[in-house]
Order: sequence, then C-alpha cells, then structure tokens
Amino acid sequence: MNIKSIALVGAPNTGKTTLFNALTGGRAKTGNYPGVTVEKRNGIYTSNSGKQYELIDLPGIYGLSGRSTDEKVALQHLRGDIKTAQKPDMMLAILDAARLQTHLHSILQFKQLGLPMILVLNMMDMADRDGLKIDLEKLEQLLGFPVVGITASRKMGRKALEDNWDELLQKAKLPTTAETTKLSELQRQARKIAKNTIQQTSTGRDLTRLIDRFTLHPILGPILLLAIMFFIFQAVYTWSGLPMSWIEAGVGWLQTMAYGIKIEWLASLLGDGIIAGVGSILVFLPQILILFGFIIILEASGYMARSAFLVDGLMSKIGLNGQALIPLLSSFACAIPGIMAARSIKSERDRLTTIMIAPLMTCSARLPVYALIIGAFIPKTSVGLFNLPGLVLFTLYIAGIIFAILVAFILRKTATKGPPQHLLLELPGYMIPKLMDFIIAILSRAWAFIRKAGTIIFATSVVLWFLTSFPKGGSGIRDSFAGTLGSWIEPIFRPIGFSLETVIALVPGMAAREVVVAALGTVYAVKGSEAEIEAGLASVLQNAWSLPSALSFLAWYVFAPQCFATIATVRRETNSRKWTTFMVTYLFLLAWIAAFITFQLSSLLLG
Repeated sequence: MNIKSIALVGAPNTGKTTLFNALTGGRAKTGNYPGVTVEKRNGIYTSNSGKQYELIDLPGIYGLSGRSTDEKVALQHLRGDIKTAQKPDMMLAILDAARLQTHLHSILQFKQLGLPMILVLNMMDMADRDGLKIDLEKLEQLLGFPVVGITASRKMGRKALEDNWDELLQKAKLPTTAETTKLSELQRQARKIAKNTIQQTSTGRDLTRLIDRFTLHPILGPILLLAIMFFIFQAVYTWSGLPMSWIEAGVGWLQTMAYGIKIEWLASLLGDGIIAGVGSILVFLPQILILFGFIIILEASGYMARSAFLVDGLMSKIGLNGQALIPLLSSFACAIPGIMAARSIKSERDRLTTIMIAPLMTCSARLPVYALIIGAFIPKTSVGLFNLPGLVLFTLYIAGIIFAILVAFILRKTATKGPPQHLLLELPGYMIPKLMDFIIAILSRAWAFIRKAGTIIFATSVVLWFLTSFPKGGSGIRDSFAGTLGSWIEPIFRPIGFSLETVIALVPGMAAREVVVAALGTVYAVKGSEAEIEAGLASVLQNAWSLPSALSFLAWYVFAPQCFATIATVRRETNSRKWTTFMVTYLFLLAWIAAFITFQLSSLLLG
C-alpha cells in the first residue's frame, strides 16, 4: 500500500497536536480551508527508514455527527468532499488511554469512513497512574487494526510508534466493510470490547477529581474563576506596558527615519501613512500574545472547559453558552483577540453572535478618547463617595455591556436564531501544558494577526493617508479629500451635534479609535508632542464644542466601529461579507441613534 498522507484524528485534549508537533519537529504549514475559518496544519514526518509522509493535523472530532464547523470540515476532508484538499490515504486515530472506554465508540465510527487506520493510545503514563491496565494485543485483535500505546510528550514514550512505524503501516489495511452501523450498536460493541481489554488494577490517585472539588465547587469555583480572570486582565494591562512602549519607540524611530527622506510625498506616505497605521495595530501585539498565552495555558491544562461550565447558566440567559466568556472578557483589552478567541466556541450560531457583540466591549483604544473628552467637559466634582468623571467613565463601560447583552438576546431571536445550544463538554484531566506546543501555538497566532490584520491595515493606511494629504496647495486637512468627504457626510452628523471639524477627524480616525485624538489635533491646528496635543485640545474643544456635543461624541464612541483592524478581523473570522457588513451597519446605526438621543436630551435639559 502506497501511503503518502496521514490524517491525525481524535477528540480535543487527547494530545493529538502534541504528537503532530513531535513528529514534524514543530515545522508545520498553517492555513485556512477555503471558504471557512477552520485551520489546517500540514507537516512532514521522516520515518527511521528515511521515507517521508505528509501529516495532517485535523480539528478535534468526537465522531461522525459533525456538530461544529470545525468537525464538519474535518469530516469533509476525511471523506474527500473538499476539492482543494486531497483525501488522506489513512488515519492515525489518537485516543486518551485513560478515557479509552468513553471514546472507543468514536473509533468504531471512524472505521466506517473506509480508510486504513492505526489507533494510538496516548498518555499511557496517566492511565498507569489511574490504575488502568490495557491489553493492547487483545484490543488490536478485537478492533481489527493496529494499536500502539505511547506517551507523546516524551521522546522515549514515542518509541513504540516511531520504531515500528513501517510495520504498523503495513499492518493497517482497508476495512473489509464500510457500511453504516447505528450509534447505539457501536456503543454496545465498544462497551463489550472495553470490558474484555481494560482492567482496573487499583483505585489510583484520581488527582482530577480531587482538584475538581475546589474548581467546580458552587461557591469556591466562581470565586477562583473571578480571581483568575482578574489576574489575567491585570497581566494584560501591566505586563504589556513595557513591550508596548518598545514598539511605540520603534515606530517613532522608523517615522523619524522616514521623515528624513528628501522626497516629501514619500516621507509622508511612509511616516504618516504606512508606519503610523500599521504601528497603531502592532502596538497591541503584546496584549494579544499575553492574552492568548493565558488562553492556551487554560485550554491545555483542562481548566478552560471548567470555566465554561461554571458560567454556562448565566450566559444561557442571553442565548449564549459558557464558552463565550473568554472572548467577551478578552475584548475589554482589544476586540481583535476577543474575536479571534471565539474560535473555541463549538456552536457556529453562538460564535457568530459572540463576534457580533465583541466590539461593544469597551476596549483600551477607547480610553484616550474618553480621557480627552471627560477631562475637558466633566467637572471634577464629587457625587456622594464617588467623583463625577469616574462615574461617567463607569457608565460608558456599563452601557457597552448592557447593549451587548441586548444585542445578543435580539440576535439569538432573529439573525442567529436556532434551537438552544446546550453546553456539552467533556471535562478533561488536568495536565501540565507542553512548552513546545505553547510556543508553536503562540507564534502561529501572532503570525496570523500580523499577516491578516496587518496587510489590510497597510492598504487602509495608504488610502487614509491619500485622503488626508491630497490635493496639495490647500490650507490643511480641511481642503483635502478627507475634508471634502467630511463636508459631504456632515449633514448626516449634524443632528447629533457634530461639527464639520469633528466629522473630518472621524475619517482618519477609522484607522484606529485612538487616532481621532491626533486627527482632532490636526484639524484644530494643535501642534507638539502627543501629551501637548491632548492638553491643548482640551482647552480648544471647550471653546469649540458645546457640552451636549461632547456627550454625544462619547455616546458615539461607545458603539461606533471606528477601527478598521477590528472590521478586518471580523471579515477574516466570519469569512463573510454579509456578516461583516451587518456588524458595521448595526453598530453605526446604534451609534447614531445613541448620539442623537444623547444630544437632543442634553440640549433640552442643559440648554
């Protein structure tokens, strides 16, 4: 049998990716299947005999039902239903040895796909720890295909697979029949096979159950989860400060070098357009890496499933399940990693709903805008035990959360309507994350962010630079294409209290929310360092804007999707123009309505 490509299949948390990384040496190509956001990883394994094989690390699957998009695409690949992906020659089915009895029926289902298969029982050391003795020879005899026991995380633990690789491939034969058998019958067969091949020699030290007494406790569990979440988001803000300052300094240095170019338009394009635009996104890379680092650790350790279980009851009230918790909390740092983190949600409807409301979480990029407007217009007076500026900022945060809940509820009743998605989770055993897997995962996510979001921001930055810089010969940004565009759309914003200068500043501010501060400085001709611009703007805006206009501007920024990187990430993660357009449209409408009500009411009450 001429074996060229081998697909690694199995449920999540079985060590499938650990084995893939070990066999390929961590050198894998990562990409998306055409038309969907499901990732595929391909790598090359060279056996001891020197022959090379293409290994395909498919998304985790539990059987042939295909509940999530990931599972459906993986099954389509195995069946040869994807035109751009060749059907694999055979399967390497990975199973957690300690949970053989639970998942054996899935292996019998895989057999019905009609591909030669080898069953790899991983984490044999954990099975031994739990007092399980598995008769591998008898299991192989009853299943009808090769079975090998390994511990993928250790080189010596993989010897049984690697040293006998060629022999195992020769023993793997095409199933004699590929007829479909009812799941109930397969489960009955699996129980019979497990009974004849698994022996519980001792009670073992069930560390997982011991830890779960605390992590899943009705009182201690939520307290621990809150403490972990608090620590993570404190780390995202505090640990990222220094590397973010390094990136900002690097961007500033590159801008200085660009401004030294004698060709004026080229210097402006590089310094004010490309470097400033792409740099405004790269500055968030440390936050994204720290956040995803924690998410990877929580997933690999087995705690992520438990956190979803703890909050599922609360999240179900708005039509989501517990897996939406981490993406939504992540969006408080930056919507981009939050949207990317929604990949962990199995239900496609829940994933789309989570992505649609993630931009409503108040990200850190809004803070410079809030700080400027609140500092300029909200007096530092006390309201009981609290100060008024702090209360206004808190209200802005709460407004985003409340409307996110309302939008999620409405979406689950309309656009993402469907039957209730009950949270079905297998709680894996606790494990220490593997360093190599962590490094590979974090680097792949970093590269995905830089390559995808960065390229779109690059193009957007060039367009925005052109709009704000040309035509030449005018008195500034007011006479540029951005100024002309602002004058065209200014009537739309007049009912919400925005002046022409404000509207013009919104155009370059589409690159990133915080860019609007510098854009306002340009429009109002306030020059100097970033701190000097913010200080000077405060006094200028106090004279140029009314208090209702300022409050309207704050309301606008609670909802408006003023961030092309976020829009680009939504486009990539949904792989849908329709959903991206829907999100942008509903957020702009929500922003306009909120700003209109705020401006009209405050004008009526404040004069």
